Amino acid sequence: MTLAVAYSRGRSGIDAPLVTVEVHVTSGLPALNIVGLPETAVKESRDRVRGAIINSYFEFPMQRVTINLAPADLPKEGGRFDLAIALGILAASGQIPVGRLAEVECVGELSLGGELRPVSGVLPIAIQTRNSGKPLILPKENCAEAALIKDIDLLPANHLLEVCAHLNGQKSIVIDEETLVLPAETESVDFSDVHGQYHVKRAFEIAASGAHNLIMLGPPGTGKSMLAARLPTILPPLTEQQAQETAAIASISDKGLDVANWLKPPFRAPHHTASAAALVGGGGNPKPGEISLAHNGTLFLDELPEFDRRVLEVLREPLETGHISISRAARQAEFPARFQLIAAMNPCPCGYLGDPSGRCHCSIEQVARYRARISGPLLDRIDMHLEVPRVSREVLRKGSEEGEENSAQIRARVVTARNIALSRQGKTNAALSAREVKQHCRLSDQGHELLEQAMDKFGLSHRAYHRILKVARTIADLAGSDTIEIVHLSEAIGYRRLDRKTD
Repeated sequence: MTLAVAYSRGRSGIDAPLVTVEVHVTSGLPALNIVGLPETAVKESRDRVRGAIINSYFEFPMQRVTINLAPADLPKEGGRFDLAIALGILAASGQIPVGRLAEVECVGELSLGGELRPVSGVLPIAIQTRNSGKPLILPKENCAEAALIKDIDLLPANHLLEVCAHLNGQKSIVIDEETLVLPAETESVDFSDVHGQYHVKRAFEIAASGAHNLIMLGPPGTGKSMLAARLPTILPPLTEQQAQETAAIASISDKGLDVANWLKPPFRAPHHTASAAALVGGGGNPKPGEISLAHNGTLFLDELPEFDRRVLEVLREPLETGHISISRAARQAEFPARFQLIAAMNPCPCGYLGDPSGRCHCSIEQVARYRARISGPLLDRIDMHLEVPRVSREVLRKGSEEGEENSAQIRARVVTARNIALSRQGKTNAALSAREVKQHCRLSDQGHELLEQAMDKFGLSHRAYHRILKVARTIADLAGSDTIEIVHLSEAIGYRRLDRKTD
């Protein structure tokens, strides 16, 4: 047999399209050619595969070997095709059966000694392989990640010889149950660490319940970053479908997937020097950026005005649509990006505006320029605006002595309110469309009058109108109320401060 076919998986965004590895061995001068848009790492597999085959005590055919990676118009990258190429060469040269090779899919990078090394992006591969109904041969180090997908037949191996023995029917690959045991979840922060700031904690509880975007305004040292870092501890755990979506994005990123915490909502906090490409993603073969890595979780932007304005403007589209499209000359990719934005900023360039000590010397023009770095349309898309004042020593002492409410207690109320919204409309309150707002956020005549007065007095936009209604709906859910009362609406109006014309 001079022609053999093996099956592997490529990468296109967060998808793992099927790649057919065709190997043809024919007479001629010894040579090995790879076609099908291989990138440098794929072209170099010829040397890795040759070394792995020879050092595994097989014969490398001293003939002309042509390897075609189909489809030809899909760029191939990385060392994930090494195993499929090696098995195809062995099958085409008659050293392993061709029929068994067609029954499996395989992925893995080979060392010169034949050991299987882990590859990135295994979770999307596992999802697609499960849908195809075939077993997946993969490096043992990738097994725990792939095992997060249910109803998949995994064949983890450490060496090329193990794979060949399995395909030859000599010794079947058996999963070691210890490789499927997930590490213990880690929880290093808690809301009980924050003393005082009770109205701020209340706002975070509302934001978590309705998945609302939130911005904090306050001087340095008031706990803004501390509060934001603890938001994930009060969020409900991800559903299996959400966890798979989020984990698939993390799997193809440079950092990889944290298997132990895969059910926890992600928390991303890029530095304010991050570029637009770092936030939305990019590259010749587009990879996800921070907003996609925060999918189904939290994106925290500290020192918001310090970000380049053009960087902040790229957030406007994904905040509305929940996805980001990246177009390059040769490649296009679309990544999900439904995240909860939490931002923090100082009241002025020095940070001490209104401080009793008189430390601030910023002029009115300097303060106005500083706040103008955040555009009105972006600020309009943030549901809740919150002032975080400095905490007195007495409050700090009292909080440390009496104890603070922990994350588990807050999360219980958040989960209850979130379940009310999901059972009513099938989505969070923040995700309601304009038509759904009219249906689920109805007000009494007195409520309409109050909201219209606030709109006129503070010069709020129509988008702010709907944001207030969504927040009021969440406050009502936390109170267990079927209707939005005046007290709920008044509190929601109080969370629109930064876009007011007057105070």
